[in-house]
Amino acid sequence: MRMGSPSSSDSLSSRSNLEAACRADGILRSIHQSTMFQKILIANRGEIALRVIRACHEMGIQSVAVYSQADEQSLHTQLATHAICIGRPPGNESYLKTDRILAAAEISNVDAIHPGYGFLAENAEFAEQCETCNIRFIGPKAQAIRLMGDKAKARETVKKSKVPIIPGSDGPIDSEAEALKTAQQIGFPVIIKAVSGGGGRGMRVAHNAVAFAKEFATARNEAEKAFGDGSVYIERFIEDPRHIEFQILADAYGNVIHLGERDCSIQRRHQKVIEESPSPFLTPELRARMGEAAVNAARSVNYENAGTVEFLVDRNGNFFFIEMNTRIQVEHPVTEEVTGIDLVQQQIRIAAGEPLTIRQEDVRFDRHAIEARICAEDPERNFTPSPGLIELFYAPGGNGIRVDTHVYGGYVIPPYYDSMIAKIIAVGENRSKAIERLDRALGECIVRGIKTNTAFVRSVIGDPVFREGKATTRFIADFMERTKSSS
Repeated sequence: MRMGSPSSSDSLSSRSNLEAACRADGILRSIHQSTMFQKILIANRGEIALRVIRACHEMGIQSVAVYSQADEQSLHTQLATHAICIGRPPGNESYLKTDRILAAAEISNVDAIHPGYGFLAENAEFAEQCETCNIRFIGPKAQAIRLMGDKAKARETVKKSKVPIIPGSDGPIDSEAEALKTAQQIGFPVIIKAVSGGGGRGMRVAHNAVAFAKEFATARNEAEKAFGDGSVYIERFIEDPRHIEFQILADAYGNVIHLGERDCSIQRRHQKVIEESPSPFLTPELRARMGEAAVNAARSVNYENAGTVEFLVDRNGNFFFIEMNTRIQVEHPVTEEVTGIDLVQQQIRIAAGEPLTIRQEDVRFDRHAIEARICAEDPERNFTPSPGLIELFYAPGGNGIRVDTHVYGGYVIPPYYDSMIAKIIAVGENRSKAIERLDRALGECIVRGIKTNTAFVRSVIGDPVFREGKATTRFIADFMERTKSSS
């Protein structure tokens, strides 16, 4: 069923009018409602929209997809119970249009909205608007989103709960002179980080006072352009760390558990390429301490729903909180495959008011899982995005392989969004078996018509440093330098 169009101005009313109608509509839901939803709107696109739709259908819940004109033929629009066009291709004219999304929710009479990741997933104002309109936001409360979205305030908050933080400024710094003074007190090298946003934007490293002024100005400029907020803060730069994140689940009744870690150290320009669980670096004792710290970080903001607490770990095993992502992660399948727990279904159940039925002692890590992100990009042209027509797409299969994707042969990849087109997840009884299966799957994956990073990712997992489990966040840069010099 297709409903609406970008020109349906009567249906897609303004936010102010919509909110007024919502307030007049009646009493808002109680905070801890425990009635399962009948219909959920997915405020996203691509593979995550499809992932949520599948979870809904398994739970007997109707799904409503929203889509831009560019995504009319995407799988999420075809497999949802209903689909509504909300605007033109650019994100700021469709997937970031809160009034159009809420109007689509009103038209389709949904109980809840799942934001996925990216777009409005960590927008506190949108979460508040959903609740105002008597629509449950499948995620944490706006207060937690807002607090953890401000990295400086997040540092202050978790510190009070005895979660280790990296030495740095007490809050945002606007003055270059003050920032330099703080950097000298911390000790070089330092990293300048945007208070808002993520994805590696608004982040710059300064190794000395001479370079600091340039990097400070660049970070502020990037942050302003990317997030509309040029505020930055300063931290000590941890050289060659591991990037380790812990998956959190928390309900409305004070129950908080972690589902283990994901090692996300394999990154290119602060963008994750490969994720795995368990980390080949962590000892059982370090894992236990980090898991406890992650739970404490979630408790510090009375967190509800799924979230991810991210840490940097130095070569001596010292770990430091860097941020909390208040949403489902791209790499969530890694945790699902290791623990056997469906994270999206858990999100829905928690949002519906159900208590967690999983205790910390119930969580088992009996397998190893590795995820590779397949992107429409050309590694030979500095990973330039490669949108266009997919002439042929063959997804690998076989024992221990999971593929999350929204593309197919004949699908046109639009140039407006993230370049990721698929996630290949390999599972095995140990790390070696998981790597072996992932290598096979990458070799089977066929994408014709566009360029992808498949061969590059396969070469990465074949590198001895990766195979030995010794890769840090510098691995990709070092790997590319080594392969360049040897060619």
